[in-house]
Amino acid sequence: MHPMSWVVDLRERLATPPPRRLPPPETRRAAVLVPLYVDAGELWVLLTTRADGLPHHRSQIAFPGGSIELGEDAWQAAARETEEELGIAPPLLLELGRLDEVDTPTGFHVLPFVAAVPHPVPTRPNPAEIAEVFPLPLTALANPQLIEEREVLIDGRSHAIVVFHVGG
Repeated sequence: MHPMSWVVDLRERLATPPPRRLPPPETRRAAVLVPLYVDAGELWVLLTTRADGLPHHRSQIAFPGGSIELGEDAWQAAARETEEELGIAPPLLLELGRLDEVDTPTGFHVLPFVAAVPHPVPTRPNPAEIAEVFPLPLTALANPQLIEEREVLIDGRSHAIVVFHVGG
């Protein structure tokens, strides 16, 4: 298999059908990056545990990302936040496509991007934002036996979330 064939394949899969776009939000816009790489013939994703002292989503498992600043587009925001949080420079990111936009129960309109990162991926987590960076094989997130849908209360309102029972 050619080393970049997974990149071509994934770009095609992300383009059809096109990602869902939501109406312009009244909430805060944010962009996240789903960093992928191949190791030993398997596709891996990098995830983070957010620091305990953050004002939003503290201690949660997340993709690198954050608010879109004035004058930048969503991809630029995702790349900037990835560099700020993980120390991965934007020139090392190869944009592969986008996922469906989502509105979070906490008031964010999230635009997710998928990107290839080099392996081994050189990370320098920012301790003010990131408590931990860890890889996970993408197949673990596709195993239906490890996925649970759960209702949770956020600010007194019920929301359906998906829980992945992987690792610790």
